[in-house]
This record gives sequence, C-alpha cells and structure tokens, in this order.
Amino acid sequence: MADDKAKENAKVAVPASSSGFNPITFVGEVNAEMKKVSWPNRRELVSYTLVVGLATFVVCVLVWACDAFFARLFELLLK
Repeated sequence: MADDKAKENAKVAVPASSSGFNPITFVGEVNAEMKKVSWPNRRELVSYTLVVGLATFVVCVLVWACDAFFARLFELLLK
C-alpha cells in the first residue's frame, strides 16, 4: 500500500514535457518571471548600496585589525 502511494507521488513529480530544452520557451518564462519581480526605486537602491558599502568597510577594518594584531603577536613570539 505504501509502495503504491510512493509510485503515485513519483508520477506526479515528472514534468509534463520532458522532451528537452526549448530556448524560446525558456526566454518567455524568464520574461514572465522578471515582470513579477518587485524592483527597488532609486531611493531604496541608493540606501541599500550605502548599507552594503558601509558593511564592507566595517568588515575590512575588522579584518585589518585582526591581521595587524596577529602579525604583531607572531612577531613577538618568534623573536
């Protein structure tokens, strides 16, 4: 009984047209999906860009500080 249910579920998972890749259909589906995307306006885009830039700067400073700390530590240990 469980085996029959598994076979039914496996049949449902198979796509209807598995004959191959059709580039024209693919481009049409991509175009349809891109119309559903919620694109940010200019103000949101600038805001997001500034947040990413600030986060990148903070991470760079932290990596630099750790690098300087460990460089000094190893310099003292190896003397």
